[in-house]
Amino acid sequence: MNCKILHESSGRMRVHIDRFRMTLDQADLVEYSLRSQDFVKSVKVYDRTGDAIISYQRGSRRKVIDFLSALNYEDEAFLSLVPEHTSRAMQRKYEEKLVWSVLAKGFRSLFFPVGLNTAITVIHALPYFIKGLKSLLSWKIEVSVLDAAAIGTSLVRGDIGTAGSIIFLQHIGDILEDWTHEKSVDDLAEMMSLHVDHVWVQTEDGDEVLMSVKDIKPGDRIILRTSNVIPLDSTVISGQASVNQASMTGEPAAVFKRAGSTVFAGTVVEEGELVCSVTKGMGSGKYDQIIKMIEDSEKLKSNTVNNAFHLADGLVPWAFAGVGLTYALTRNVTRALAFLMVDFSCALKLSMPLAVMSAMRDASRHDISVKGGKYLEAVAHAQTIVFDKTGTLTHASPRLADIVTFGDWNETEALRLAACMEEHFPHSIANAVVKEAKRRHITHAEAHTKVEYIVAHGIATTIDGKRAVIGSHHFIMEDEKIQISALDRKRYEHIPREYSPLYLAVDGQLAAVLCIDDPIREEAADVIDRLHALGISKVCMMTGDNKNTAAAVASRLNIDEYYAEVLPEDKAAFIRKEHNLGRQVIMVGDGINDTPALSEADVGFAVSNGAAIAREVADIVISDGSLENLVTIRRIAGRLFDRIHANYRTIMGFNGSLIALGALGLLSPATASLFHNMSTIAIGLYSMTPVISEDGRE
Repeated sequence: MNCKILHESSGRMRVHIDRFRMTLDQADLVEYSLRSQDFVKSVKVYDRTGDAIISYQRGSRRKVIDFLSALNYEDEAFLSLVPEHTSRAMQRKYEEKLVWSVLAKGFRSLFFPVGLNTAITVIHALPYFIKGLKSLLSWKIEVSVLDAAAIGTSLVRGDIGTAGSIIFLQHIGDILEDWTHEKSVDDLAEMMSLHVDHVWVQTEDGDEVLMSVKDIKPGDRIILRTSNVIPLDSTVISGQASVNQASMTGEPAAVFKRAGSTVFAGTVVEEGELVCSVTKGMGSGKYDQIIKMIEDSEKLKSNTVNNAFHLADGLVPWAFAGVGLTYALTRNVTRALAFLMVDFSCALKLSMPLAVMSAMRDASRHDISVKGGKYLEAVAHAQTIVFDKTGTLTHASPRLADIVTFGDWNETEALRLAACMEEHFPHSIANAVVKEAKRRHITHAEAHTKVEYIVAHGIATTIDGKRAVIGSHHFIMEDEKIQISALDRKRYEHIPREYSPLYLAVDGQLAAVLCIDDPIREEAADVIDRLHALGISKVCMMTGDNKNTAAAVASRLNIDEYYAEVLPEDKAAFIRKEHNLGRQVIMVGDGINDTPALSEADVGFAVSNGAAIAREVADIVISDGSLENLVTIRRIAGRLFDRIHANYRTIMGFNGSLIALGALGLLSPATASLFHNMSTIAIGLYSMTPVISEDGRE
């Protein structure tokens, strides 16, 4: 691809691609291809001019130039980087709608005769009359009735200009509202789209092979186990499982699936195991399903927005009452019309959802996926936050620091078996075990039978006719009643207490203790202090880990309360207790054992590299895994509701003033309508602006 550098400064360049005007698809290919490179910070491609503005890492100038040179519109490797849906075409559609509407209005005003303008205005008024009539026939007096009355009264009085202005400004407001709503829904759908890279496939010989999802074709058999995201629409061939379909239906209760059942992409196996035949390949319909789910879901509306909608409709009858009262007192139709030309509902209904959507987009720019506006409200008002420890307050990628073996076991064989079991149920600690095995080039054959995940405890299987288990101290020593020989006792007691231990036992005997170094996140202490400063009065930590480790972490992080060796139901019970005290609760976790608490909390956070089911159940996902984003979303939520309340006061005050001035005869109906509609658009545009800056500051 031929490119010309038009301008550059340190870490930034503006380049002109090889043609004056690109197609939308070509612009998307260039933009997403550049975004995929780790040396590129940000990129914006302008299809109309063929220009691109690229920000890149220091010292990467040559890499950018070489990449652009190698870029080819026809290269499948580059084409695969472009998502199924992008927002560029949608953006262009609304830009053109807005421009053509303004140009058409200006052209008619300047060049059309009065009679033709009148006819066009009447034609454009008909949809408003029909909508208002339908509302009346449904025994409802809503905003549509008010709009129809304002336009109709202006036409009857012969004030064609006022009627035309009302229709035009309403039309522009509708375009802006639809544009913003569709853009926000599109952004959310992209955030909620699947990010499943690999899946276990059953071969014709019955073996299990890990394959890229992109290579899966209809008819292939995939194996789905506890916590797995279902990557493709499929039909169950064998097995039984409970499947969480909240992402598709909004219902939290799991659905039982057996042979013959249909399972859908994006849903999650809560418990059990399935062998499924794929019915739809990659990218077949999931995005559209997500779009529908978002648009149909009440999750997008916070209680504050719902209240604004109810208030807006509730004010309409009072507007008509104001018309009657003003006319009765003044006998002046013009003054009475002030109540029809100005209403509160339009601005309330436009600005409130736009503000929420804008805040959700702000969150997405900081790698925070928010599944609905009501969760922002919960974040803004929460007084308690509960943290899981492992993989949440501690690093999302802990490492295996040491292996202490017992009996006849050696490190290699113990690690081989542990990795073989843990790779089926990825979690931060499981990932550490699998990663260390790969680092040591330890491979394994699938010699074990069915692998069973026991929530909050561990994993069990049978290998060579012997029961093998791996998990917590409680699971291994108490539930499984594993024995330690007298010879091994001293060795066991000298295991360093600063590590999080993972116990491996085979045939009733302890085989190894895998010592997991789980360092605290660098940002954790500062984040907790800042959450306290932002109004969180109680910070708690709940973990299944031992008391010594939990106490050490809590003391370092200024945590108000901590609980060790807890089960999933204990976390959920604690949140219920907080609810009974009248407190709203945030839960932050990353594992399968956190899902009951994530569901119980007013708003559940999941870190992106945790268990899939945790991300599914959670209301907000921190995509980059940084706890700093808890502070960011708290600020976004707080600023959002500051804006909503400010909008409310502005709308009520300004429009109330317009009505008063009109009723006193100090403002004509046309002028009042103009000011009202201009203020509605202005407050709508203001509501679309970011609530915090890109660097997270207010």
